[in-house]
Amino acid sequence: MAPLAITAFSAVTALGDGVAAQSRALRERRGGLRRNDLDGLPLECWIGRVEGLEDTALPATLAAFDSRNHRLAWRALQQDGVLEATRAAVARYGAARVAVLVGTSTSSIGETERAYAQLEDGRFPPASAALEVHTPHALGEFVRLATGAQGPCMTVATACSSSAKVFAHAARLLKAGVVDAALVGGVDTLCGSVLFGFNALQLVSAAPCRPFDAHRDGLSLGEAGGFALLERDTDADALAWLAGYGESSDAHHMSTPHPQGLGARLAMADALARAGIDAARVGYLNLHGTATPANDGVEAAAVAALFPAGLHASSTKGWTGHTLGAAGIVESVVALIALREGELPGILNSETPDPACGPQVRFGNARTGIDYAMNNAFGFGGNNCSLVFARA
Repeated sequence: MAPLAITAFSAVTALGDGVAAQSRALRERRGGLRRNDLDGLPLECWIGRVEGLEDTALPATLAAFDSRNHRLAWRALQQDGVLEATRAAVARYGAARVAVLVGTSTSSIGETERAYAQLEDGRFPPASAALEVHTPHALGEFVRLATGAQGPCMTVATACSSSAKVFAHAARLLKAGVVDAALVGGVDTLCGSVLFGFNALQLVSAAPCRPFDAHRDGLSLGEAGGFALLERDTDADALAWLAGYGESSDAHHMSTPHPQGLGARLAMADALARAGIDAARVGYLNLHGTATPANDGVEAAAVAALFPAGLHASSTKGWTGHTLGAAGIVESVVALIALREGELPGILNSETPDPACGPQVRFGNARTGIDYAMNNAFGFGGNNCSLVFARA
């Protein structure tokens, strides 16, 4: 595929606001996980909570979208010039030529949970009913209104691959000439459905998660938001390039990956093929790496089957927690940081390498210039997406 210019990108996670905060924490190996301190959600676990969302205010024109998820979306849009760059693209190309494609797994369901807890004669309280947050597409609609874009607007909800798949959707729209630019991204926030739902699946660890550690016993949940602006113009002032994408649906099980990682391998191979590069040219791979026993083992085997031993691959969920529908954009930002700064993160909290995992999985940070970086995002039901990014 023809590479697409990435002209702005950012993320907000438990590590802080914007690219500089993410980069600094990765470089210093300083994580953002804390013991669960969410009000009214007692569960013995560690979370990646974003500070200050309770006090974040939306503009008056967007007040009908007030929720934890939309507050985080608004904060993420304001980092690293993303909102300004998107509005400039709207002015340059025309509002109808700019798409909004965002991913989430639960959207603003936390606000809906609160409304159900306060039912009045079987109905939402008037204040809750007045909010425009009780649908999965509330995120996409909010971002569309915030940016002024009037092109195709889509909210993708394919679990943990959601905000990686939006890059692939954008690439297809741009290639078809439907739009000239696309704002992609994703936002997911912590709530009861997330914490207790994953705990019911016996996937949540009581300790900080340890991706690819021989003694890993589950994930740590987090929240995050992030965005990137893609443009078709090859003369655009690119910070990096989207070089390729690969998608697959192995449909093996609702929540367990295919035991041979066939879908994961197919997504990675297709991303490399679209980028037109050999696996040996990839300098860094951000793994999905949730720290659950099944996921990490399957992914490591799939990576070992495709990539040479010299690849530096790691999971950064020990820093941020698993941010679910936002994981694709957050970890793409990490890959873009690796391209721009040559800072290749290792794995936080993990100490004992799993002998079943290949030599590609690295616990320690490294610093070296690279030309290509990849990101894996694998969701429930076998929804897989891999992305290849190239240095500007």
